[in-house]
Amino acid sequence: MKRTNLGLVLISLLLILALAVNLTGCTKASATNLMDGITPNKPDLRVELNSQGPNVSDFAVRLFKACENNGENTLISPLSVLYALAMTANGAVGETLSQMETVLGMTVDEYNAYLYTYMNFLPDGDKNKLKLANSIWFNDDDSFTVKQDFLQTNADYYGADIYKSTFNDQTCKEINGWVKEKTDGMITDVLKNLSPEAVMCLVNALAFEAEWAEVYAEHQVEKDEFIKEDGTKQHAEFMHGTERAYLEDEKSTGFIKKYKGGKYAFVAMLPKDGISVSEYIASLDGKALNVLLSNPQDCTIHTSIPKFETGYDVEMRDVLKDMGMDKAFDSIEAEFEGLGTSAAGNIFISSVLHKTYISVGEQGTKAGAATAVIMDLGCVETPQDTKEVYLDRPFVYMLVDCENNIPFFIGTMMDIEK
Repeated sequence: MKRTNLGLVLISLLLILALAVNLTGCTKASATNLMDGITPNKPDLRVELNSQGPNVSDFAVRLFKACENNGENTLISPLSVLYALAMTANGAVGETLSQMETVLGMTVDEYNAYLYTYMNFLPDGDKNKLKLANSIWFNDDDSFTVKQDFLQTNADYYGADIYKSTFNDQTCKEINGWVKEKTDGMITDVLKNLSPEAVMCLVNALAFEAEWAEVYAEHQVEKDEFIKEDGTKQHAEFMHGTERAYLEDEKSTGFIKKYKGGKYAFVAMLPKDGISVSEYIASLDGKALNVLLSNPQDCTIHTSIPKFETGYDVEMRDVLKDMGMDKAFDSIEAEFEGLGTSAAGNIFISSVLHKTYISVGEQGTKAGAATAVIMDLGCVETPQDTKEVYLDRPFVYMLVDCENNIPFFIGTMMDIEK
């Protein structure tokens, strides 16, 4: 699992399904927009978001815990990841679907309804905005057949744009261009390449920008020191203010600072003396956090926030496997028949790429995220005669150079206790 400190912090997550629009205009786009043949329906539903809030918070905390890298900056967007994985789950069946639903914390039908409602009833303000965009890109390969029901469901519930293209370097540029456009330029180069075996990319892009409800004045910004856990001191500019929403649990204290309109807020939790950040993260519980954020104490809190800008990227394959979603990444056992079929092999998730950015300053906050789910082809299993070899008596063993077909170790096992 690769983590790279980009020097900027990305707070939102996004899942990428494949091709995007080339924003440079220098090269003809290779992707064909298939939405002409798919008219999104508008589901007649609006679920109560608060009723599922604890489940979403639980997934967010579990994902954050799994991604935490002791001593280094970490920044993920659970919402972006949810959109990308939920779209993907619409093509999963059997135990693969069961594992994905267990990790996500709700059924795919519940997430379709929840995320549809969330996306379609976002507030639209001049001083605060959260934008979500989804797309699906699949390889224009005669051996691969995508299921129309899968595309229709993701068009209906996620407003996903559908693109078909021959996967190549140009496709990568188009996907990256699509992500850059949808994140207002905050996320670039989420994809480095596409393997020849890739058949689909599912993409979510997320962009957030909001102004503080009370913007910091010049006299409220002062230079001071930020002290790391190992005692190292760093120079920083701190924004000083007064808030009214206080948070405290057994291991931390914190506060809520609202953005204009009150829909969004910045939340900070500071571990109490003697408790490390890692210890605090280990103690986090998603549903308890949901309750804590819902019941702040009304009192005067003097606060200071360092100005910062940072970014983060992570390959989430191992994270999600460790959380219990291992079957989806198995090239032989993954079950994505609901997504499509290929005569060239079994469809599985080869990687989940996540990239984020955040900037916090006197005026407010900007953040972006992208998550790309890449679907590849595994091998086709060939039926063979069943054989048995039980090493339950003395045997010879070797280590072999397969390129040259030579053993570079060879031995016998005659006594298993010696």
